[in-house]
Amino acid sequence: MNARNSDAASPEAVTHLPPLPDSIEQVSGRLADLRYVTDRALATAIFLAMRLPKPLLLEGEAGVGKTEVAKVLATATGGRLIRLQCYEGLDINQAVYEWNYSRQMLHIRLLEAQGSARDGRLEDLFSPEFLVRRPLLQALETGDDASPPVLLVDEIDRADDELDAFLLEMLADYQVTVPEIGTIRADRPPHVVITSNRTRELHDALKRRCLYHWIEYPTFEKELRIVAARVPNIADTLARQITAFVQALRQEELYKVPGIAETLDWAGALVELGVRSVGYDDADATLGALVKHQEDMAHVRGQRLKNLLDTAAES
Repeated sequence: MNARNSDAASPEAVTHLPPLPDSIEQVSGRLADLRYVTDRALATAIFLAMRLPKPLLLEGEAGVGKTEVAKVLATATGGRLIRLQCYEGLDINQAVYEWNYSRQMLHIRLLEAQGSARDGRLEDLFSPEFLVRRPLLQALETGDDASPPVLLVDEIDRADDELDAFLLEMLADYQVTVPEIGTIRADRPPHVVITSNRTRELHDALKRRCLYHWIEYPTFEKELRIVAARVPNIADTLARQITAFVQALRQEELYKVPGIAETLDWAGALVELGVRSVGYDDADATLGALVKHQEDMAHVRGQRLKNLLDTAAES
């Protein structure tokens, strides 16, 4: 799995996946065209999510690349990426829709100035013109888009479980009811990717609505392929040393275990510095690209860092 998609091939330069891909191989091949390293299990989950269609729920530790699945899927299909970033205190209005009160007040003042405030035109205050569409509603209104959008509900476990209940209802029929306007239905269901770091348990009913896939930290072989694919001009020897070092580092008792994004950041930093083989001074000077907490840095530096480099050299 990749943790970057910024340097993937542009959607205009490649053939998009059809709305209903023909095979798992077609999905994995399309992702490979974008230099996105996946495995058959995830490619199967994406294939089924598109064919059935059903939302895809991805859980795993932070940094394993869950969010990137939605990004690369949007690139692969040519659909818009619509992202709802969840956080504590997120309410339904911020996720679905709200009314533009400033515009409504200006409209009232205009009607009053025109002497029209009493002729029934105040009903226009709750028309689509004044509706602020948030990500969940945007995903239902595809308009003339050639491909369905990809709705990313990112880190849903950060939000309150009220969002679980609303999503369950929305995903049942891919519709949202705005009392003042009516029910808005999707002409074509969006591709839905929901991610969770599992800091809380999601509603069982929501899980049943989705296809579920757990993403582990990658194996050595898979992470090596990711580094080779995502870091331009990296030598094979350096890529192997970096991958082996990170694999060994993940076995340490750290506050925050480095994910794939950190591996790629570190590899990019070392390549930028012209490092051909990682020595102690190189690793110590660039450790901030890989380790993000002072306590973890203190834990790793010194003899432990030398031991990790020795382990990487032996791999």
